[in-house]
Parts: sequence; structure tokens; C-alpha cells
Amino acid sequence: MPPLAQATYEPGPPLQWWERRWVWVVLVLLSLVPLLYPPIPPLVDLLGHMGRYRVELAGAGSPFLQPYYAYHWAAIGNLGVDVLILPMSKIFGLELGVKLIVLSIPAMTVVGFLWVAREVNLRLPPTALFALPFVYGHPFMFGFVNFALSMAIAFLAFALWLRLGRLGATRVRGILFVPISLIIFFCHTYGWGALGLLCFSAEAVRQHDRGNRWLKAGLAAAIRCVVMALPLVVMLIWRSETHGGLTSRWFDWRLKLDWIYSALRDRWYFFDMGSVVIAGIVLGFALASGKMTFSRNLAFSSFVLMVAFILLPWTVFGSAYADMRLVPYMIAVMLLGIRFRDHIHLPTAHVLAALGLIFFLVRLGGTTVSMAMASDDQQAKLKALQHVPVGARVVALVGRTCGNGWILPRNSHLSGMVIVRRDGFSNDQWVEAGLNLLDLRYKAAGKFASDPSQIVIPNYCGRSDAPHIDRALGAFPRSAFDYLWLIDPPAFDPSLVAGLQPVWRGRHSVLYRLHP
Repeated sequence: MPPLAQATYEPGPPLQWWERRWVWVVLVLLSLVPLLYPPIPPLVDLLGHMGRYRVELAGAGSPFLQPYYAYHWAAIGNLGVDVLILPMSKIFGLELGVKLIVLSIPAMTVVGFLWVAREVNLRLPPTALFALPFVYGHPFMFGFVNFALSMAIAFLAFALWLRLGRLGATRVRGILFVPISLIIFFCHTYGWGALGLLCFSAEAVRQHDRGNRWLKAGLAAAIRCVVMALPLVVMLIWRSETHGGLTSRWFDWRLKLDWIYSALRDRWYFFDMGSVVIAGIVLGFALASGKMTFSRNLAFSSFVLMVAFILLPWTVFGSAYADMRLVPYMIAVMLLGIRFRDHIHLPTAHVLAALGLIFFLVRLGGTTVSMAMASDDQQAKLKALQHVPVGARVVALVGRTCGNGWILPRNSHLSGMVIVRRDGFSNDQWVEAGLNLLDLRYKAAGKFASDPSQIVIPNYCGRSDAPHIDRALGAFPRSAFDYLWLIDPPAFDPSLVAGLQPVWRGRHSVLYRLHP
């Protein structure tokens, strides 16, 4: 195994094509391509979040929404898009405003990745291109937009931390990172936590390189990172004022292995998993090659992220997929840390850069096609809303497979658009103290008032957290709703909808009126 290397300035060859600014600009613009065609980014949870944004923006201005929902402001670490949509909606409207915010996330993440690699290696290594597909990792595709936004800003902030440290401007850095840490925390807590881990690990290596022993270096790094500790006060107040919030599934090794090989999960199993394998091959090549090594800085950062991934449970304070969210960024940091051991070997560098660019373009093309397919499917189903009056109460039942199928369940929160476009009630919203700012007022829906009551599975499935479709069809309180919207429903007993009036049928979807 080659030794870890400390980056040093070297005369070396002139800037290569992948290091030039115009290439960076092209890479950033290319990262936008998958999101250009869909009117609404078809990310799993995003449409549900948009329902919450509609309640937030409507305030007291919608007499239809007031009996169903309320929105209260509070200082919590999950406000990224909730805050940004306020000015964006005034200029572009809700739907376009959300799309533009989501478009910015992969672009900022690409810049952050490249800048970090440039700062720690002092030249952009060609292998950094292999990290770029992870901007469309599993957490982003699942629609964790506040989290993904916080991570995009966190990588930009991490690059700034590295640069100011390299220039010796630690006093200026300390001043700047007080507000920066607060901004990232309010965007999403996990992004602030990841930034703290990255900055601590980088500063520990920097202190060690200055001659300090590891214990002293770690203590010095912790002291310098105290400037980012102010959100701890906010978090203690926030968590003390909320109740509940399950923390569960610690050290589920099988689940953690699943998160690793599904880091690029989207639609096609072999394509997505094979892409992660390619990233692993690149890492293996760097370990085995005599020409390559790893930046000591990012090697330690990736190790710290890996420890955090191992220690995190699946659910933290009611927020699910806590450990899964780190995986694409953990792999990306490993890839960004690869560099040449001594001088750049240009023939090898050009081959790696070409392969990295091909990898990025192929993944980008697959993601673009997948997004377009999902968008077309959603837009076809959303035609049902043309038959839903303003203020209607809609119970949606969305079909899922028995197990955890590979294709992302993009329509899980499609019914959130009932709130967005019709100021109505939908049973897909998250209602968990301390997780978001939405309050549920409509109690008549009972167990079908909020997420995950909209999820149903085929009748032949075994025991599951989600109900079988026949059971759900027979259990929801019909007097509490005006419409039943079946989305990708599995086969069900037709007698359970006997007497209901179908007012619209579409591709794998049907809308029933429940009352004359």
C-alpha cells in the first residue's frame, strides 16, 4: 500500500485540460442537465415537502387550508428550502421556485467537490472526476433536499476552511465560521455535523504536520473548531422543547452494507450498483498503484466520516435514514483524496481523466433518462387533479412492492400536489414534533391523516409495516374524505370500491368520488 502523502507545491507540468476553469464551468453546467426537463424534480419526498411549502406560503390567505393544516416557525435544524422558498416563490412561484433551488444543489456540490480536491492536493487530480456522480447520490434522489442543500454548502465551506488554513488566515476563518456554521445548521443539522467532522479532521492533520503529536493535534483542532459550536445551544433548546423522536436500529450491519452498494440507487440495479463498484475499483487502483497515493488530509476525513457512519443509527430523533445520508459523500471524499505520489505521470493522468469524464457522463445520461421517465409518469398522473375541486379532502393509496425494490418509489408523495395545486387535504404529510414546522388540524381522518398512511402493499405480501391494499380500502373513514386516489395500486378486491364513482382514469391511477 503506498504511503499517504502530504500535498506540496511542485513545478510540474502546466495545467492540464481537467484543471482549467472553463472545464469546471462545463462540469457544473452538465450537472444541471438531469433536472432541466422535469417541471417538478421527481425526487421521492420532494412533492410531499412542496405541500408543506404551500401551507407555509398560504398562511392565513387560504380559507381552504386552514381547517387542515397550520405552519409555525421555530428555530430548528431543518429549514433550508423552507426559508429559501419565501423569496423565490414571490419571484417565480412555488413550483418553479422549488425547481430552481433544487437545481442549485448539484451545481454547488460539484463546485465544492472540485474546490476541496484542489485545496488539499494543490492541483486538481484527474481522479476527482470519479466523485462527481455522487452529487446525485441516494439521499438527493430520495428528496432529502434540506440535507442535500446543507451538504452542498458544507463542502463549499470546507474548501474555504482549507484555503484559509493553508494561507494562515486562521483568525479570519474563526470569525467567518461562526455565521457559516449557523447558516448550515439551520439549513439542516446533519450538514453542520458533517462540516464539523471534516474541519476537525483537516485541522488535526494540519496541526500534526506542524510537528504536534496526534493527541495534541486533535486537541488543538477541537479548540479551533469551537467557533462552529454555537448551534449546539440552539439544538439543546430545540430538542428540549420537543417530545418523542425515536432513535433506533443501531449497528444494523446488513442495512449499512445495503447503504454502501446503493449509494447511487436510482432505477436500474446493475447500472447503479455497477457504478459503485467502479468507484471501488478506482480506490483499489489507487491503493495498489505505485504511482498513486491518498492525501493525508482527506484520508483522515474519510476515516472520520466512516466512523460516524458506523456509529449512527438508522433513525435519529425520528429522522430516518440518518446513516445512509453520509455514504455518497464519504465515498466522494475518498475519491477526491486520490493523488499522484510524487510527480504527475501525464500518460496515466490523461487516461484517468478521460475515464473519469466518461464515468460522469454515462451516469449523468442514465440519471437524465431516469428523471425524464419519472417526470412523464408523474405529469400523466397529476392530470387527476384537474378533476379535484379546491379544498377537497383526498385520501391517496400508493402501491409499493412487498420488499424494498430497487427502483425508487417516486410517487410515494405525489398526492402532496393536492395541497400545492388545489389547497386540499392529503394524507401524505409528515407530522413529527421537532422534524418540521407543519401542524395537523384535521383529526377526522384518524389513522389516515398523515404519512405513511398513503403506502399500501399487495395482498399476498407477508407481514409489513404498511397495510395490504384491501385492508386499507376497507379501513379508511369514507366520511372524512371527498376523493380516493389510487396511485400505482396493486390488485385489489373490486367490491371494496363498488358504488364509488370513478371521475378520472390514467396510467396506473384512478380517482374516485366518495360522495354524490
